[in-house]
Amino acid sequence: MGPRMDYVKAAEGGFKALLGLETYVRTSGLEKSLRELIKIRASQINQCAYCIDMHWKDARAGGETEQRLYGLSAWREAPYYTDRERAALEWTEAVTRVIETGIPDSAFEPLRELFTDKEIADLTYAIATINAWNRLAIAFRATPGSYVPPKGASHE
Repeated sequence: MGPRMDYVKAAEGGFKALLGLETYVRTSGLEKSLRELIKIRASQINQCAYCIDMHWKDARAGGETEQRLYGLSAWREAPYYTDRERAALEWTEAVTRVIETGIPDSAFEPLRELFTDKEIADLTYAIATINAWNRLAIAFRATPGSYVPPKGASHE
């Protein structure tokens, strides 16, 4: 099963707009390690193999441990995530599964203790952005496996 089409060439303006949001999130001040965890977790939920492959590789290149990446789908049971990461992962799941969750207060309240209002908004932009990338990659059948992280990738 190959790619359906090159959506970047077909609608370059849309790609550039989404890339602009990605750039904002990257420079928002949220830790790169946290951004990669939420990208992987949302991609797992959405079953986006292309994005899982990409962000797993980016996380490893940035120094993330295999243990934390392997355990990500069961993060609630794993002891090696911080309270801040746990709150962000809970929020990621609620926002990604909006139709199922309705995004309850129980997912939002822990954020208030661990993140500023700007960080909560930025975290939500990050989640929305990876969900958009997931939908594009899945819809147009992006082929996983060929992505190579940029040289010098590291945690910011």
